[in-house]
Formats: sequence, structure tokens, C-alpha cells
Amino acid sequence: MSHAKATAVGGNFWSPRTAVLAVVAVIGLGLTAWRFTVGLGPSTGLNDGYPWGLWIAFDVVSGTALACGGYAVALMAYIFNKGKYHPLVRPALLTSALGYTVAAVGITIDVGRPWLIYRIPISVGKWNLDSALLEVALCVMAYLIVLWIELSPAFLEKWSESSNRGWASFARWLGAFMEKALIWIIALGIVLPTMHQSSLGTVIMLSGPRLHGLWHTGWLPFLFLVSCIAMGYAVVVIESMLSSRAFGRQREDGMLASLSGVMSGLLFFFVAFRLGDILVAGKAALLFGAGLLSIMFWLETALFLMPAIGLATGQGRKSPGCMFRAAFMIILAGTLYRFDAYLVGFNPGPGWSYFPSIPETVITLGLVALEILVFILLVRKFPILGGTREVSVEGN
Repeated sequence: MSHAKATAVGGNFWSPRTAVLAVVAVIGLGLTAWRFTVGLGPSTGLNDGYPWGLWIAFDVVSGTALACGGYAVALMAYIFNKGKYHPLVRPALLTSALGYTVAAVGITIDVGRPWLIYRIPISVGKWNLDSALLEVALCVMAYLIVLWIELSPAFLEKWSESSNRGWASFARWLGAFMEKALIWIIALGIVLPTMHQSSLGTVIMLSGPRLHGLWHTGWLPFLFLVSCIAMGYAVVVIESMLSSRAFGRQREDGMLASLSGVMSGLLFFFVAFRLGDILVAGKAALLFGAGLLSIMFWLETALFLMPAIGLATGQGRKSPGCMFRAAFMIILAGTLYRFDAYLVGFNPGPGWSYFPSIPETVITLGLVALEILVFILLVRKFPILGGTREVSVEGN
């Protein structure tokens, strides 16, 4: 199909908004340096009962799901051969690459001895092949590399126009090579997240009775995978709408409406499957008899159902406001589902409690701010966003 060529947005990077984001990022980086100086104990609320907290539940488990936009769009564009979604691929890949990079940084900050992480991929003889966490670690490392390779044509297009003839010639040669090799990279880019997103469900499933019955099920890997695809679509919708407004680009309303229809069906399936699993497992009494946990479960369910209902009609999918609100609720629903599974519904035993410390929270905010800043910088400098420029927009 014919689509408008992706172009660099251009314009000034600095504005009041990017300045604020930069301040938050710098404070977060400063606290990160402090965390490595004093250790995890003084800088976090973690303990022996809760060895993982905000950095895992949000930065990794939720963050990588939110970064599945590239995976979700790739499924539509390449597996289901819906070529009309190609203009959404590059920005989705950039969001994914940055999201997984932040997750990798979050893991590095979270573990006790991050300087030993390099041993994971090279210590083949010491691998525990029964470990779900090993599979997650290897797949996330590999997928992070794959994402940046998938995005490389955008950088090579820019560099091929360089005034340095040698560098431009090399970029064109490498671009031609990547065009031939990209089909294999795309295949990896679909297989790897399918594996590790489901395995993130496996990791918490292995906690057994310590995870409340409303979340513990043998279908957790499948539910984590389905919900991450919905979250990926939602992020693509929000990223496309915010980018079109911030950079004055033409909005891809037709494609977003089509994606919204996919999201609606997927959400109805997720809710029905999850409720059916609880009923079949004989845990119906927990739906209303588990106090706060029952409330959290129904809050999740409501957040999944409201956008599903709102996007089920053509009128809802034609409304940019409705699509934006629905996508935002899907993100909240998927994130809450993961927080509940990894923290709220997890009971390590009597005497243990966890609440994120201020440094934990600020470091997370700093990473998110840095991610947004890098996104703005790259779309201004490289051909990432498709569509035509409609109006002149100053700032971000």
C-alpha cells in the first residue's frame, strides 16, 4: 500500500515542557547514583518478604507490556498482512525500544549486584533450564537488541543524506542489507515478546498459594500475553494522538479506529476468559468475599470492560476523544492487573509489608521523563513519524 513517507519533525528541542522533564530526569539520575552509593536497603522500601517492588512491578512488568506497541502493530502489519498499519510501525517501534531500554535500566538499578548481569547470556553451562526468570532475562536482552535493529532503517535513511560521502555511502549499503535481512529480524521481534511476556505471568504464578486466588491460575502466562497486546495497542493510540497534536502531524484516524475495534474484541475476550477461569476453578466466592482484594479485582474488570463497551460501536471508534479515553483506561487496567498480581495480591507471610520509598518513586519518574525526552529528540532528528505536517506547532 502507498503511504506518506516518514519524515523528521524538526524544530527546537527545548521548550518549557522539555525543561521540566529534564529537571525530573536529572533528579532521578542523581538519586540513582545515590542508590548505588548506599545500597538497596536505605534507598528503597524493599525487604526479605518483598524482594521486588515498584521498579519491577512498574518499570519491568508493566513497562515492558506498555512497550509492546511495536509487537502489537507488527502482528497486524506482518502476520495478518494488514499493510495499512505500516505508518504506525516506526513510532510504535521507537516507543517499544525506549520502553524496553527503561526496563533494562530498571532491572540494573533493582538487582543487588548489577555488574554481574553480563554473566547471564554467556554462562551457558550454568543455566537453569527450568527457570522462567532465565527465559525472561535472555528474551528481554535479545528483544532489546532486536528492537533497535528493527528501528535502524530510520537512522540509516537520515545518515544516508550526510554530507560525509563515506558515511553516507556506508549508510546506504547497510540500509540495503538491512532491507533484505529485516524479515528475519521482524520474525524474532514477534517470537521473543510472545515468550517473555507470557513468562512474566509464569514467574508470579510460581509463587503458588502466596498469590491470591483471584490472580493465581495456570492461565496466568496466557492472560499476561493477551493483556500486553491490548496495552500495546492502547499505547500506539495514545502515542499517535499526542504526537499528532504536539508536532502538528495529520492524525491517522482511520487506522486508529480500526485498531480500536481490535482492542474492543480483545478486551471482551480477556474479561470473559478470566471470569470463566475463576468460575471453573471453583473460586466464585472470592469474587465478593475477599474484601479489598475483591474490590481491586472488580476495579480491574471495570477498567477493562468500559473501553471494550465504548469501542464496540462505530460511533465510539469515530470519536478521537472516546478512543483516547478508552486507550488510557486500558493502560490503567493492564497496569493495575500487573500491580495486583505482583504486589497487592501477593502475600509473603505475616509481618511483611511494602510501600515504595520516595527515592524509588522519583527514580521511576526520572526514567519516564528521560524516555519522553529521548522520544522527542529522535522524532525531531530522524524520520520516525508518518503523515503530513498540517500546522506549525511551537514547543512540544
